[in-house]
Amino acid sequence: MTQTEPLLLILSSPSGAGKTTLTQRLLQEKGLGMTFSVSLTTRSPRPNEVDGQDYHFVDRETFIARRDAGELAEWAEVHGNLYGTATSEIDRAREADARALLFDVDYQGARQIKAKLPQAVGVFILPPSMSELRKRLEGRGTESPESLSRRFAKAQEEIEHYPFFDYLVLNDDLQKALAELKGIIHAELCRRPRLAPRAEALLRSE
Repeated sequence: MTQTEPLLLILSSPSGAGKTTLTQRLLQEKGLGMTFSVSLTTRSPRPNEVDGQDYHFVDRETFIARRDAGELAEWAEVHGNLYGTATSEIDRAREADARALLFDVDYQGARQIKAKLPQAVGVFILPPSMSELRKRLEGRGTESPESLSRRFAKAQEEIEHYPFFDYLVLNDDLQKALAELKGIIHAELCRRPRLAPRAEALLRSE
């Protein structure tokens, strides 16, 4: 049987829209055959973080060398630390015979990935409303009023970039949003360009 390339799925959202929970649920769906793209970072591991599982922890020189060699699909500097996605994650997904590879990045990372990997499919998760988003951020209880205001303003800025994405999923109900994401993945896996090689192989077989 002809091997098909893994679907490259980009998942983005403003903070508080539920992307992390949806990502975890998708990865737990055994029938999807999905694997997670583990990012590179130059920051130090936090307690309980596992190298190669949570992040690939590297020094700054290694990160810059890989970036300059064109090995990163996207990268950014955040609070003095470098973060990025290596294109070798696609090779890892192929070797694992994964049907899909999930990238968890912001809209800026999504733009970089799509520029380098135009076949990638972008999905943006929307909150039910801005008032609900604020309530979710406040409910975390980990933010100062100033930090909360910055996060809320950042969320509004991120939502402005929704037209860049191929699909929008409104997360007003977790199970419904999960079902819609699964529907998008199944539909993309069945697109004609992806399965055309298999159809052609059938025509050539005796």
